[in-house]
Amino acid sequence: MSSNKVQIVIVDDHPVMRMGLIQLLTSTGEFEVCGEAGSAREGSELLENLEHVDLVIVDMALPDKNGIEFIKDLKAMDETIKCLVVSSHDENVYAERVLRAGARGYVMKNQAPKLLVDAVRQVVNGGVFVCEDMMAKMMASIAGLGSRSSVSALTDRELEIFRMIGEGKTTREIAGILNINIRTVDTHRTHIKDKMGLRDAAEVTYRAIQWAESQS
Repeated sequence: MSSNKVQIVIVDDHPVMRMGLIQLLTSTGEFEVCGEAGSAREGSELLENLEHVDLVIVDMALPDKNGIEFIKDLKAMDETIKCLVVSSHDENVYAERVLRAGARGYVMKNQAPKLLVDAVRQVVNGGVFVCEDMMAKMMASIAGLGSRSSVSALTDRELEIFRMIGEGKTTREIAGILNINIRTVDTHRTHIKDKMGLRDAAEVTYRAIQWAESQS
């Protein structure tokens, strides 16, 4: 049966979070959740089999792929697809990155429900959504007025490796997960150390653990 409601797919590995989003969105009477998935692979398979989707809501931390790479995959599949990231990860680090990847907005999970609904409406209608404070920081950065934090200075791949270091993964494990060789991981670790002004590998690990804990 066809519906005039906005068709939304949710890709988040937490069932309770998906349930909450479904209840919030459907309660407005404007939106219909036409599918949900707990991983990037499930999300891709679901979207390949749906005829029409107006918006994909994506979490940053998926079990098989980070949200940035998943968004890039979706845009490669269909460049017109609209994505909104809803995540607990720090927007100061990730908001600009997901927009560069092709998403149309970023909302923290601890924001008021009304803000999330407003973000969905804005993105569906062709706009871009980030909170006012984040927009001001991004505009200042574009104008050359803002200072980039050390973590923000990392590339997307460097940040991904930094996160994995903080989660306790070894260089060999990181290489296997990312399907790259160990020497490449070591090169990225050196770049991370230099960009963050750290003294050695031990300090990289210590800072990575601190940062990872702050994101959980």
